[in-house]
Amino acid sequence: MVKKQNISNIQEPINSASPEVREIIERVLELEKSKLYKKNFKNINDDILTIIKQVVQ
Repeated sequence: MVKKQNISNIQEPINSASPEVREIIERVLELEKSKLYKKNFKNINDDILTIIKQVVQ
């Protein structure tokens, strides 16, 4: 039961975020997963900035 509460607490900011923020979070998570798989972290900050700019526009 404690684990379920902790997961809910972690997910709450994401669930209550605006659709734009959720999209940014989802896309950044996918980017991070792909970078981990390739073990290539070069330019991840630039990629994250690009995602944010695309969603904001």
